[in-house]
Amino acid sequence: MNKIEKIDNELEKAREKAAEWAAKVRELERQRQEEENSQIVQAVRSLKLTPDALAAFLSNPANLAATSGQVGPKSADTQKEEPADEE
Repeated sequence: MNKIEKIDNELEKAREKAAEWAAKVRELERQRQEEENSQIVQAVRSLKLTPDALAAFLSNPANLAATSGQVGPKSADTQKEEPADEE
């Protein structure tokens, strides 16, 4: 076997390994996406929102207080403004 044939054999093996690794990468990416989707579904379910409330939240996340069951304005403690520094 001459040198070119040896290189060709090594090249073919390397290509096979590259194809195997590419397939492994695709499979791991698929598994990761599936797990990420599962975690998102769990998080959404933990909110215990009705489908209408979830749709409203997703269309305007600023309405979270309205969908969280909070009634009325925030307490006075959270509405106080910081005093301005006077010099």
